[in-house]
Amino acid sequence: MNPYVLMILLSSLGLGTTLTFASSHWLLAWMGLEINTLAIVPLMAQHHHPRAVEATTKYFLTQATAAAMIMFASTTNAWISGEWDMTNMSSPIATTMLIAALALKIGLAPMHYWMPEVLQGLDLLTGLILSTWQKLAPLAIIIQIAPAIDPLLLMALGLTSTLVGGWGGLNQTQLRKILAYSSIAHMGWMIIILQYAPQLTLLALGTYIFMTSAAFLTLKLSSTTKINTLAMTWSNSPMLATTTTLVLLSLGGLPPLTGFMPKWLILQELTKQDLPLTATAMALAALLSLYFYLRLCYAMTLTISPNTPNSTAPWRTQTTQASLPLSISTTIALGLLPMTPAILMLTN
Repeated sequence: MNPYVLMILLSSLGLGTTLTFASSHWLLAWMGLEINTLAIVPLMAQHHHPRAVEATTKYFLTQATAAAMIMFASTTNAWISGEWDMTNMSSPIATTMLIAALALKIGLAPMHYWMPEVLQGLDLLTGLILSTWQKLAPLAIIIQIAPAIDPLLLMALGLTSTLVGGWGGLNQTQLRKILAYSSIAHMGWMIIILQYAPQLTLLALGTYIFMTSAAFLTLKLSSTTKINTLAMTWSNSPMLATTTTLVLLSLGGLPPLTGFMPKWLILQELTKQDLPLTATAMALAALLSLYFYLRLCYAMTLTISPNTPNSTAPWRTQTTQASLPLSISTTIALGLLPMTPAILMLTN
């Protein structure tokens, strides 16, 4: 892609998200979401592969549906309340429709069906943008309207997403689909605590972004898209295989890695709110996710020479990918747990 076109598209992505962050008017927030969607569509279809075009079409139709629902719900709320202010949600019907549309935008279950299919057809770097940056603007709107949303609805969305994200990834062999289900599960953790401690939602989002960035950048560096190709990682780069294994375990939420921090704090907060059954269900759903992360770790570190490899060796060409973003995201994804008290002081 032409560098100037790429710069315009990435700038538009930033502009759309910033516009949604900064707005308290529904029309401006909707406009930011639309700029965001229209900027990423050419990035998704840039390889002109049939799978990429199919994924782009699915994504565009899904986002267009969600945008139409947001416009309809905000118009309904303005018609009832007489205001376009995002914090003044006086209509329960409009609020429910809005949370459904925003759940469709970020891939919360049961509106998650597009996410694995779309991510599977994309390049790994575009998939990284879709899994991280594209979540920011809809989540900002959800956080703003959270006081008006029924707590039971948020709890149902969070629990369903965590269970579906864990259960759906068990039977997958494609790494992009596994990361899509991982994204769905992590969104569930963020949504379920939103009503009680929004700062923990932001903390979970931040750690998720760094862990997912490390995972995607590693897979891009090793040109890996399937589980059986992971078996060659140790032969090519033992250090990369070791750090990737730790990043995957961090995504699963194992101590003493960074991924344990948000899960630990969210379970603690749910227990403080007299929701022990919900906390138990979330912890058990996390075990489902941990199982398929452990499958990836097994394929990467234990299926090595002199065993018969599960796939032919990829060409050992020199990569042009910058290693600094990968090293920074990997370091943060592995080593922030001792900083938990300081991070809690900053968030509070």
